[in-house]
Amino acid sequence: MSTAHPDAVAAESTGLSAKQARILRYLRENAADRTYFKSRLIADDLDLSAKEVGANMGAVADAATDVDVEKWGYSSGTTWMVTD
Repeated sequence: MSTAHPDAVAAESTGLSAKQARILRYLRENAADRTYFKSRLIADDLDLSAKEVGANMGAVADAATDVDVEKWGYSSGTTWMVTD
């Protein structure tokens, strides 16, 4: 049984940082229930800043193969459209 943290394993397999892997896992887990995600709400759920989320979303979008991540709009914060 491996004791490696799931985000660390995901980061190694996708080339993402641990923070980016956390964001991607969050989007995968919630894409079935929601389509639009605000950076600040992702940040609140993951204990990050909205700036950290926004700065890492490009890498997350490039690495994601099972969900599509697209910058959707900017109204009181960046909104991302995520579809699976």
